[in-house]
Amino acid sequence: MNICKRCYISGQVQGVAFRYYTQREAQKLGITGFANNLIDGRVEVLAYGESDSVNKLCCWLYRGSPSAHVIEVKCKIETDFNIPNSFRIG
Repeated sequence: MNICKRCYISGQVQGVAFRYYTQREAQKLGITGFANNLIDGRVEVLAYGESDSVNKLCCWLYRGSPSAHVIEVKCKIETDFNIPNSFRIG
């Protein structure tokens, strides 16, 4: 079953290739969506795909890129979204 989750990642996650590594991991898992920097220093990730794959990505977000220092990851199921056809970095 496909699901969609929106996650907010806090810590040192901007300027450390977090979005690039997230995109690479999402593509390996067959997930579509996006990773965006937010003005408050967090990264927002929208992940759509098979529930097992989306949950694996959500767990991966706690590690992030090699230079990242993740403090917190908050994810919630998203029900109102447009189905993305790729994973992009914004």
